[in-house]
Amino acid sequence: MDETARSKRPTRPATTLVHGGTMRSQFGETSEALFLTQGFVYDTAEAAEARFKGEEPGFVYSRYSNPTTRMFEERMIALEGAGDARATASGMAAVWSALQCQLKAGDHVVSARALFGSCRYVVETVLGRAGIASTFVDGRDLDAWRAAVRPETKVFFAETPTNPTLELVDIAGISQLARDVGARVVIDNVFATPLLQKPLELGADVVVYSATKHIDGQGRCLGGVVLSSQEWVDEFLADFFRHTGPSLSPFNAWTFLKGLETLPLRVAQQTRSAAALADRLAELPGIARVLYPGRDDHPDAALARRQMKGGSTLLAFELQGGKEAAFRFANALEVIKISNNLGDSKSLVTHPATTTHKNLAPEVRAELGISDGLLRLSVGLEDEDDLLDDVTFATKAAAR
Repeated sequence: MDETARSKRPTRPATTLVHGGTMRSQFGETSEALFLTQGFVYDTAEAAEARFKGEEPGFVYSRYSNPTTRMFEERMIALEGAGDARATASGMAAVWSALQCQLKAGDHVVSARALFGSCRYVVETVLGRAGIASTFVDGRDLDAWRAAVRPETKVFFAETPTNPTLELVDIAGISQLARDVGARVVIDNVFATPLLQKPLELGADVVVYSATKHIDGQGRCLGGVVLSSQEWVDEFLADFFRHTGPSLSPFNAWTFLKGLETLPLRVAQQTRSAAALADRLAELPGIARVLYPGRDDHPDAALARRQMKGGSTLLAFELQGGKEAAFRFANALEVIKISNNLGDSKSLVTHPATTTHKNLAPEVRAELGISDGLLRLSVGLEDEDDLLDDVTFATKAAAR
């Protein structure tokens, strides 16, 4: 089989994440090249003119696009099954860009109420300052989405599973409703990763990631990515991105390319360990509840089986005894570290009520199930038995 035929044969995700989107220079390097450059030169003034007009292919300025950054985008496009993508400087830059680029004053957004604190701030405050109204609904209730729709509704926004309580939103259900009313669906898929859930295949229009999380996977770099159809990117995102400048550093893009190569291995092990930890915690005294989509007792277990390929690398659990017990638990951990990040090779525990969701009003946290005793656990790559021992010891310490 010749090289041309081989290059057109589709590959499975693990292979795509090693080879997808690679562009080699004249030196034929094995690893993707890192292009640390701001600008590019042209052979002639006519060539520069043609490049700026879009009549000649090539790069113009690294704020618009860069060879290393484009390789990362192309690899994500291949993995996600998207038409095009733009990589951003952070996950929140991806969320803001995906929403702001397609909205204007007078438009309306319907959003699931269970959101990461910064996502809620963007929807409620940043968009609100631009004259874009929003309504928050129980994301699990399709009737609530339907009831919130107005004539000016343009976007549905949700994360699923949600941060930190791992609620699930029916992506296919809200996507069908959005099509019926002429709105678009934007899904933050960071908790599921592109390996465990495919929002575009389920009907969503746009998917966003914080590449800072599982895509990097080792706590090194900030970044994000927005993926959608070629038509949507051309109509809404391309010029917005070009002129507002939320672009990703080429060095961070190179780091993410390296992270993607091991993503399937990491997510598979982290998901197995998360399931084991959820089961162990559910058996331990002093634990009021465990929230993990891979368990049958999760409120959205049936939906998780329909739209996810695994239970996620994260879980949440609530300790009896509130904040004091949660703090004793966290402080007693030795292997698991206290941090507000997630998706890392290191297992990380977070107390959302005092960190990631502290700016929410107490009544809003209560509505979302974020109690003072709730902890979010992002499971890493440590030995599973060491993690089980760690939470077992910490549970005993929390009860003192």
